[in-house]
This record gives sequence, C-alpha cells and structure tokens, in this order.
Amino acid sequence: MPIFEYHCMECKKDFEVLVFGEQEVSCPACNGINVKKLLSTFSHKSDGEFSSSKGSSCSTCSATTCNTCGNS
Repeated sequence: MPIFEYHCMECKKDFEVLVFGEQEVSCPACNGINVKKLLSTFSHKSDGEFSSSKGSSCSTCSATTCNTCGNS
C-alpha cells in the first residue's frame, strides 16, 4: 500500500494518495481523473536543516527552508 505522488492535468495541483492495488486515482481538489504519476524524491530533516533531492520547493527562490510556503 504505497503512497504515490501525482499531478492533476486539469487543475494543475500536486497531491499524494495511498493506492490499493489497481485503484483508479482522482484529484482530491477537483475529482479529475486525468492525472500523471510523479517521480517521488527523497528528503530528510537533520539538525533543523531540510535537505531534499528535489531541491527547493519554491519556484521563486533557492532556499531549502521557507516560512512563506511552509517548508521548514
């Protein structure tokens, strides 16, 4: 029962969902079924610092922690 990450092609939101077997996935924001499975990345928090193989979650800065978007 792994958790997968998806991107909704209709409302453009990213989301995670626990998938059971061949369950059809739909976007929790708009209920759209036109979704694309994303490659999950690894991240961890150590000594108060956030590290991710994806890099910054903000598209407007290069910080790895951010009080504005909630990543800390």
